[in-house]
Amino acid sequence: MSPYALSVLMSSLAIGTITTLSSTHWFLAWMGLEINTLAIIPLMTKMHHPRATESATKYFLTQATASALILFSTTINAWVLGEWTITNLNPMSSTVLTIALAMKLGIAPFHLWLPDVLQGLNLTTGLILSTWQKLAPMALLIMINQQLNSSLLVMMAILSTIVGGWGGLNQVQMRKIMAFSSIAHLGWMILILTFSPTLTILNLMIYILLTTSMFMMMINLYSTNINKLATSWLKTPTLSASMMITLMALGGLPPTSGFLPKWLILQEMTKQHMGLISTIMAMSALLSLFFYLRLSYSISLTTAPNISNSNLMWRTQLKPLMILPATIVLSLLLMPITPLLLTTIT
Repeated sequence: MSPYALSVLMSSLAIGTITTLSSTHWFLAWMGLEINTLAIIPLMTKMHHPRATESATKYFLTQATASALILFSTTINAWVLGEWTITNLNPMSSTVLTIALAMKLGIAPFHLWLPDVLQGLNLTTGLILSTWQKLAPMALLIMINQQLNSSLLVMMAILSTIVGGWGGLNQVQMRKIMAFSSIAHLGWMILILTFSPTLTILNLMIYILLTTSMFMMMINLYSTNINKLATSWLKTPTLSASMMITLMALGGLPPTSGFLPKWLILQEMTKQHMGLISTIMAMSALLSLFFYLRLSYSISLTTAPNISNSNLMWRTQLKPLMILPATIVLSLLLMPITPLLLTTIT
């Protein structure tokens, strides 16, 4: 792709997200979401492959449906209340808007497009879809958190964590595994949304950090499935060990950074006297942890520590990613500064 076209598309992505984040008018927020959607579709189709075209088509149809629902719900809200302000919603518009934003984010039961779309993209575009594209819809949910139906959010959260854990169990493609991981993490974010929006923001920040670190390591090692992941130890043992620990952080295993949001969310849910829901969420997180452990096993224990005689890619020149060490360190070592983070977000 031409550098000029790429710069225009990336600028459009940034402008769309910033427009939505800074808007107080529903129509302006909808325009930002549309700019965001239209900017990423050329990035999806730049591979000129049938799978990429299929992914872009599925993504466009899903996002167009969600955008139409957003426009419908905000128009109904303006009709009833006589204003377009984001912070004022009537109950029916709030429910329809929650469903539309859940469809944009890929929250269960509106998640079916996300694994197929992510599988058809290259790793760099998949990174953008898994991280940057979550910012604008999640910001809208955080802005209207006081007017959302908490029972609907809790139901979608439980379903997302179960689907995200169960769906990733039989996958061998890394992009599909990261898609189901995204669904499970989004479930944790919307669970606490109406009770503590600051914890949702913290969870989103740590999720973006972990996912960025994981995708960058996959880009560096050219790993798109478990078989390629299993041979990565022959290429760079240090990076493979870092990937293994990052997978543990994605699963929420202490003392990594991924344990921090789950710990705080479960603590807040028990304060709200929702012990049963907290137990269900903690048990469903074990499903996700299982396939992360399986990936860690594939990286570290399936290849003997010797020089392979087969024709592998282990001598290829690796691309230097200067930001990768910083993201790995932050993905693993945020737990000691938990008191500082708590004082910052409260």
